[in-house]
Amino acid sequence: MAKTQKSNSSGIENLVRVGFFLAVRQVKRSNIWTNVLIVSIMTLTFLNLVIVSGILVGLIEGAVTAVKSHYLGDIFISNLKNKSYIEQSSQIIKAAQNLPSVEAVAARYIETGKVESDYKENKKRVTDLDESVGTSIVGIDPKAEDIVTGLSGLVIEGDYLEENDYDRVLVGAMLLKKYLDFDSPTFPVLQKVEIGDKIQVTIGENVREVIVKGITRSKVDEIDRRIFFVDKQLRGLIGRNDYNVDEIVLRLAPKTDPISVKNALIGNGFDQFARIQTQEDAEPKFIKDMKQTFALLGNIISSIGLVVAAITIFIVIFVNAITRRKFIGILKGIGIHPKAIEMAYVFQSVFYALMGTAIGTFLVFGVIKPYLDKNPINFPFSDGILVATASGTAIRIAVLLIATFIAGLIPARMVVKQNTLDSILGR
Repeated sequence: MAKTQKSNSSGIENLVRVGFFLAVRQVKRSNIWTNVLIVSIMTLTFLNLVIVSGILVGLIEGAVTAVKSHYLGDIFISNLKNKSYIEQSSQIIKAAQNLPSVEAVAARYIETGKVESDYKENKKRVTDLDESVGTSIVGIDPKAEDIVTGLSGLVIEGDYLEENDYDRVLVGAMLLKKYLDFDSPTFPVLQKVEIGDKIQVTIGENVREVIVKGITRSKVDEIDRRIFFVDKQLRGLIGRNDYNVDEIVLRLAPKTDPISVKNALIGNGFDQFARIQTQEDAEPKFIKDMKQTFALLGNIISSIGLVVAAITIFIVIFVNAITRRKFIGILKGIGIHPKAIEMAYVFQSVFYALMGTAIGTFLVFGVIKPYLDKNPINFPFSDGILVATASGTAIRIAVLLIATFIAGLIPARMVVKQNTLDSILGR
């Protein structure tokens, strides 16, 4: 029994050794440009597998990153559904600041209001409407907000707010006609508003004339459709003397588990006064749905490329084997096992796949991904990046190798199975 197993093992080893030798010989004797062409096809197929799905997922990932960086932070605290603001805000903020893993805290006052740019002009007819836009009016501590969300870096015109900037505001770009490339009656905007212009802000019964100090643009709707005041002034306008705010955003230290911070705040009983969420919890559902949708689309498109590559390898190996029928017949005639000949063509096809994936992996992680990380693709609603992980890439390499193995084995077996004499005589 032991001798039989050893004999079988030795036989398989010899088949692999002979097959590998024949494969190396075939590759060396093949036309160099044919080899280059096949490797190029495999490289492009691999790039299609990784980059198409990576860009589609990265498009949404860019939007998620922007929302996290500039709006939600790592922990997002908001008012309960039955409350108009966060009760016990001061205690929650103090407790968050005392947590060692919390690097910065920003609090926001938010009220709905109306902003107008032509309030001083006389209307020609009674039916003429004011040029006004309903929006969110937000009060912030400029320094704290900038530390947490980098708001100052989103100012594309004018200057960022300072602590004593009373009657000066930042205006979101999506409130201004000059920054939109469409015109819709259902999406009102302000016309001809520039830095230094005066606009009128109305919050309930309170009306305030303010100067536009800066314009922000972030590709995050919650920021680009807001008017930003210094918190001290807005608190006075809305009569919020209890210091209870509407949003609290926490920025955590790197590698901190946000769930642990969330649980710590909940453990102090603050969930009775506010809704405490991690960034993933607070993400809008449509973003999560879009992630799954774009990942599915990327996989479908990549699968088509994989099929094309498999067919290409099939054709190449089949044509190669057909043109070498006489040689294959001679090999069989002198005693080379048919399985060894099949293995030779399989090794040859796998060689092309390995070369293609090696070059493709270098291009993805050595060139394309670093470049796109530094220079994101400027999509209309996000800065797209390339999402490519080592584990995901390894899976795609494995899939490509399996497809190539099958595509090389089938045509080789079809030709090798032909009658030996017919193959030698070309019949």
